[in-house]
Amino acid sequence: MLTDYKIPLGSVIADGVDWLTLHGATYFDTFADGLELLIYGFIDGLNWFNPLALIGLFGLITHLLQRRWGLTLFCVLAFLLILNLGYWQETMETLAQVLFATSVCVLIGVPLGIYAAHKPTFYTVMQPVLDLMQTVPTFVYLIPTLTLFGLGVVPGLISTVVFAVAAPIRLTYLGIRDVPDELLDAGKAFGCSRRQLLTRIELPHAMPSIAAGITQCIMLALSMVVIAALVGADGLGKPVVRALNTADIALGFEAGLAIVLLAIILDRVCKQPKAKQETAA
Repeated sequence: MLTDYKIPLGSVIADGVDWLTLHGATYFDTFADGLELLIYGFIDGLNWFNPLALIGLFGLITHLLQRRWGLTLFCVLAFLLILNLGYWQETMETLAQVLFATSVCVLIGVPLGIYAAHKPTFYTVMQPVLDLMQTVPTFVYLIPTLTLFGLGVVPGLISTVVFAVAAPIRLTYLGIRDVPDELLDAGKAFGCSRRQLLTRIELPHAMPSIAAGITQCIMLALSMVVIAALVGADGLGKPVVRALNTADIALGFEAGLAIVLLAIILDRVCKQPKAKQETAA
C-alpha cells in the first residue's frame, strides 16, 4: 500500500519550477543579466592589473592582515606557481566568484544570525531549513538554478550562495548566544541601549565565531564554485571537468593543485589573528 500510492514530492517541485520558468522568464533573465554584469566587471577588474603587480598586492594584503612573513612568502610563491602553470585567468575567475558569493552570504547570514540569536522562535523555525541547505547534495542545487537561469556563471553563483549561507548564520547565532549574561547585565546597568549592547558587547565577543563562520563560508563557496563548472561557470572547475572527460592526468593534477593553493591561501589569510582572538576573549 505504501509503494502503490507515492507522495508526489518530486512532481510538485518540478511543477513549481516549470511554473516559475513559464511566468517569470523575463524577470529571471533580467536578474541574470545584472548579476553577470557585476561578476564579469569584478573579473575584468582583477584582470586589468598586471599579474605580478596583483601578486605583490595580494602579498601586501596578506602581511597587513596576518603579520606573518612565512605566510606572506607562501602566498606570493603560490600565486607565482599558478601563473607559471598557466591558470592565472581561471584562478582570478574563481577568486572573483568566491569573494562575490561570500560577500552576499555575509550580508545575508550575519544579520539573520543576530536576529535568530535574539528571537529563539525564529531560529527554531529556521533550523530545519538550514539543515536541509547543508545536507542536500551540491549537484542538486544546480538543477533548478540551471532551469531558471540557463547555462553560465549565474546558476553557479546562486547555488553557491544557497549552499554556503548556512555557515555564517549558524556561527553568528552561536557567537551571539554564547555572550555571558554577566556582560549583558553590566552593559544594561551602565544604561546601554539595545544597539549599544549589540555593537559594544555582543559583536566584539562573538567576533571569533563570526570570523570562523566567514572562513567556513569561503571554503564552502570555493568547493561549490568548482562544481558549478558543470553548468557553464568559468574558473578552475572547467579544466577539472575537461580533465575528467578526457582522463588527462596532467591537466587534472595542475588544476587541482591550483585549487588547493587558492583554498589554503583563502583559509589562512581570512583567519582571525591570534592576537585579536586573545583580545576578543
